[in-house]
Parts: sequence; structure tokens; C-alpha cells
Amino acid sequence: MSIAREGWPLVLVPLGLATALFLLRWPWMGGVFLLLGLFIAFFFRDPERPVPADPRLVLSPADGKVIVAGPAPAGNPLGEDATQVSIFMSVFDVHVNRAPMGGRISRVDYNPGAFLPAFQDKASLANEQNSVTIEDGGHRVLFKQIAGLIARRIVFKKKPGDQVAAGERVGMIKFGSRVDVFLPRDVRLRVQKGDRAVAGVTVVGERP
Repeated sequence: MSIAREGWPLVLVPLGLATALFLLRWPWMGGVFLLLGLFIAFFFRDPERPVPADPRLVLSPADGKVIVAGPAPAGNPLGEDATQVSIFMSVFDVHVNRAPMGGRISRVDYNPGAFLPAFQDKASLANEQNSVTIEDGGHRVLFKQIAGLIARRIVFKKKPGDQVAAGERVGMIKFGSRVDVFLPRDVRLRVQKGDRAVAGVTVVGERP
């Protein structure tokens, strides 16, 4: 099982303590820390994904449950007639986030904020978040990594001007939370509320 680089420090500490406790002949305590290390390793798993090759497709940037799929509210980053897809990531989902489409990162905006439960609609505006805009051939898609009640550590590995491929690993939200995707009006929605999404695999929209 592949583990995301950001998870290794959190995995190695309990595993190191488990080894020391086993050597000191404290097997019960060692077993507790061993299980803790394995549990954290599960949280930070980073599986390979078969990314669709069609460049017209907009992919899910996160694993989780689709909790919003429809018209974006007024004041959204892409303006009138945009579509919003929101994916709730539980602590049991893969935390790694992937680029929803290939192109150039034109903008990255980090905003500190609150830590409301990520499934609440107002978390999309009130919570700590990192907004990323990707542009390709006149098309623009924006996605937001949003912290939640438990997840308070957003990681993003790219910067404005970087080129990304569809489905490429770009960051993570430690211990799950929420990712919002905003699609322009000419993108056909391909998911509905209640669907399960897989980062880099599930098609959330299709460009003309």
C-alpha cells in the first residue's frame, strides 16, 4: 500500500514507539501503538488511479460523497450560471486531492477561516480554504480545498504558473473534509447528489 509523503511522520512515530515497547517487553502497549500506526497509515493511503484519457472530462478532485450537484449560488467564483459540485470527505476516505483537469494553474488563494462541520453549506464560505483556478484552452475550472471540524491542515503542492495533468496529485486535506468544484455553464454535469466520487476517476462534468 502506497502512503502519501505527508503521512509518513505521523505513521513512523507510533511505529517507532511500538518497536521500543516490544523491545522493552511491554507487548500490550506496543500493540496499541502498532495498531495506531497502521490506522494512520490507512488514513494516508495513496492508491494509483486509472485516469480517463479524454481531455474534455472534468474529474473529481477528491474521494467522498457528493453532497451538492447543481446551480452554484450567487457570488460564486465563476459568475452567473456556474455549476457547483461539492464532495464530502470522511476520515475514512483517501485524503489525496487531484487536479480536476489538465491545464495551467492561473491562481491560488488561501483564506483562513472557521472550522465548521464540512457538510454544512456555509462551510464553503466560512471555513479555512484554499481556492485553485485551472485554465485550459479558454476553459476555466475552480476547486476549493475546505477544512472542517477535524481536518485543519490543508496541503497544496503547486503554485500559479504550474502546468498540471488531469488526475495529477496536487495536495491533500489531512483527515478528510470537503472539496467544492465550480464548473462554467457550458460544462455538462455528470454526477448527482448522493453519488460516490473517486478522485481522478469519477467524471463530474464534460466540456464541449
